[in-house]
Amino acid sequence: MLFDKLKIRDITFRNRIVVSPMCQYSSEDGFANDWHLVHLGSRAVGGAGLIITEATAVEARGRISPNDLGIWKDDHIPMLRRITAFMEAQGALAGMQLAHSGRKGSTYRPWEGDSSVDEHHGGWKPVVAPSAIPFSPNHAVPEALTVPEIAETVSSFAKAAQRALDAGFKVIEIHAAHGYLIHEFLSPVANKRSDDYGGPFKNRIRMVLEVVQAVRRIWPEEFPVFVRISATDWLEPEGWDLEQSVELARILKTEGVDLIDCSSGNIVPDVKIPVGPGYQVVFAERIRKETGIMTGALGLIVSPQQAETVIRTGQADVVVIARQFLRDPYWPLHAAAELKEQISWPVQYNRASV
Repeated sequence: MLFDKLKIRDITFRNRIVVSPMCQYSSEDGFANDWHLVHLGSRAVGGAGLIITEATAVEARGRISPNDLGIWKDDHIPMLRRITAFMEAQGALAGMQLAHSGRKGSTYRPWEGDSSVDEHHGGWKPVVAPSAIPFSPNHAVPEALTVPEIAETVSSFAKAAQRALDAGFKVIEIHAAHGYLIHEFLSPVANKRSDDYGGPFKNRIRMVLEVVQAVRRIWPEEFPVFVRISATDWLEPEGWDLEQSVELARILKTEGVDLIDCSSGNIVPDVKIPVGPGYQVVFAERIRKETGIMTGALGLIVSPQQAETVIRTGQADVVVIARQFLRDPYWPLHAAAELKEQISWPVQYNRASV
C-alpha cells in the first residue's frame, strides 16, 4: 500500500511517501543554492515519491526570515530548474509550496532568536496581515492589507506559480497553514476585518479561494494543486476548527484542488497541543471521509508500519513526513526493506541493497 503508485490528474507518483516542506533558512535574496540541491536531491535519491520545497515566498516581504527561499522574480528560476531536473532524474516528482508569511515575517532564523529583525540585519517594514494584530509581543505590529493590496498578493501567487512551472515543478502546494498569511485570513483569532474578507466563514475563506482560482488558471490542467491547512487552531471555540476545515475542503474540491495536506496549529504561540505519534492523522481521515477529496496525513509519522497503516486503512492517500527525513534521507529505501517491498535502489547504491 505505502509503495503503491498514485495517479493524480496526469501525474503518477511512484509511491505514497511525500517529503514535507521544511524551512532551511539558507538562502540569500530568495535564491536556491547548493544546499537546496543536496538537501532536496538526496531525498529524491532516497526514494520519496514527491518532494516539496520549503515555504517559498511569493513576495520578498512574504518571507519568514531574510534567509528564506523565494520565487518572486525570474532570476530565481535557473537554479530551481537544475534542482527539479535532478530530482526527476532520480524518479521523484518535484513540488513547490507557495507561501506568504504575513504577520510572522521579518524574523530571525530559529537558531538566532525569536523576534523581529531590524532593517540593518536584513529585515523589512511593514509586515502585513488581515488585521493589525502582532503574532506575539516579540513580533512587529503588522499593517492591515487594503483590498487592492490583497488583490496584488493574490496576483503574486499566480505569478509565482508561472515561475514554478517554468522551473520544472509538477505539483503546487498553497500554504494556508501555520499562522501565515492565508491562515491568518481564515482564523477569526487573527482576522478582525469588517469588510468582505472578514467576519463570517464565507468572507474569511475568500482569500484562499481567490489564490486557488488564480493559481489554477495558471497551473496546467494535467498537474495537481495541493493546499496545506491547519485543520484546527486548537483554540475552540474562538479559533478555526475541524468543522470549518471540512467545509473548506469541500469547497476547495470544486475549485480544482486535488489534495488537502492536513496540519494544525501555530496561529498564536504557546497553545497546548496533544503532540504524539500520528496526532494529526485524524484530521486527514475525517476530511477524506466527509468530502471525498484526497488528503495527506502528517504529524510524527516515524515508522514504516505506522505509515503503511495510515494508507492501508484509508486514513489518507499519502503520508507527509518531515523530521524523519531529516534523520534519514533514505527512509523510503529502508522502509521498503522493513515492509518486504520491492523497490529499486539507485544503481550507484545497489551494493547496499543486498
